[in-house]
Amino acid sequence: MSSTVQIASSDTGDALMWNQMLTLHAHVEQRLGTVLQRQHGLGLSEYRALGFLADADDGELRMQDLATRLGLNQSSVTRLVSRLNAAGFTYRDLCPDDKRGVYTVITDAGRARHQEARHTYAETLSTALDEATQQNPLISSLLTAARPLFR
Repeated sequence: MSSTVQIASSDTGDALMWNQMLTLHAHVEQRLGTVLQRQHGLGLSEYRALGFLADADDGELRMQDLATRLGLNQSSVTRLVSRLNAAGFTYRDLCPDDKRGVYTVITDAGRARHQEARHTYAETLSTALDEATQQNPLISSLLTAARPLFR
């Protein structure tokens, strides 16, 4: 993450802030994805899907709801859930009231894998944010203001 900020003459304060946040997002997502894959064999979207399922009532979500929460389209979430099913972390279930409705349900193995990865995720996230704070004064200001709001 570069501490040098390129400012276009057309950039407004909001555009500058948004570009810095996107840079931060890319930095953090890359770090999280790499560490989760290496240490737990999970992609970032897979980790997040398991988290949403673990937190859901009865450990299940409609595929459409999972796609919305993950910010993925239907075909992408279908491929993601297929990988989770193949790993034994989830299974599909039909909605008893609407046979067209498909649910994804987390298994005990999926809960265990998500739980194992939670500490790694939290630690890597904090480290990546700390690095960004040290490298970029604008990001430092944003994070210094925002972090206390969520503690």
